[in-house]
Amino acid sequence: MELIGVIGGGTMGAGIAAECAKAGSEVLVLETRQEFADAAQQRIASSILRGVASGKTTQTDADTAIAHVRVTLDIDEFTDRDLVIEAAPEIESLKYEIFGKLDKIVKPSGILATNTSSIPVIKVAGATQRPERVVGVHFFNPVPVMPLVEIVVSLVTSEETVAAVTDYAKNTLRKTTVQAGDRAGFIVNALLIPYLCQAVRMLESGYACTEDIDAAMKGGCGYPMGPLTLLDTVGLDVALAAAESLHAEFAEPHYAPPTLLRRMVDAGRLGRKTGRGFYHYN
Repeated sequence: MELIGVIGGGTMGAGIAAECAKAGSEVLVLETRQEFADAAQQRIASSILRGVASGKTTQTDADTAIAHVRVTLDIDEFTDRDLVIEAAPEIESLKYEIFGKLDKIVKPSGILATNTSSIPVIKVAGATQRPERVVGVHFFNPVPVMPLVEIVVSLVTSEETVAAVTDYAKNTLRKTTVQAGDRAGFIVNALLIPYLCQAVRMLESGYACTEDIDAAMKGGCGYPMGPLTLLDTVGLDVALAAAESLHAEFAEPHYAPPTLLRRMVDAGRLGRKTGRGFYHYN
């Protein structure tokens, strides 16, 4: 697969686009407005150029990768894409709409993938006439740093599709892949979200303060960051959407989003990306 499409140039979409471009793919990114497109182009370039600053790549290679990326406002340009990865917000109706449009535009042999962190793949596959060529390809934030990709296989995803996206993730992007069944949360979030929600409940109840909760899990369990710092990094809105999806599917109390998490999202305190979450950021 050489021609890659990415739907959305936000944090996740930009990271995915940067990784694909660094691997030599020609990448087309879709945005909805020109100011968003300009921001996405800058975000992708900045991600690629970090490799120069860290000594992991040369300026020449970075310039080549940046030249492999183009941002467009026209979804009709995705006709020739071999693989399109959707990285839109975690809104089921929005993803359903996007996949319906892509199905009519992308060539019949093209694979449609979703980067959803929690929505079952079969739900977006149902918007298409090619459900066997729809698959979950779940990256983790920050994409250039995190080595894992979850390949999520629905009941109707073909073996050919799974093999193609796994090969691309492993051998082109040099990621570690794991395969998961198509249930909300897949592997990582099904285990992670209850842990994060419990940390918020602990803070909400006054049982321990933010810093002590994080310090305890780092020092006591050897985690690289505490749960509240992780929430700020992931984005509280993203975590809330994942918890809501898991709770809707399984109706188990440990998936229920804590009230404090909802209120912080309502207040726009989404973590690092807004400058304030459980901590303050400059």
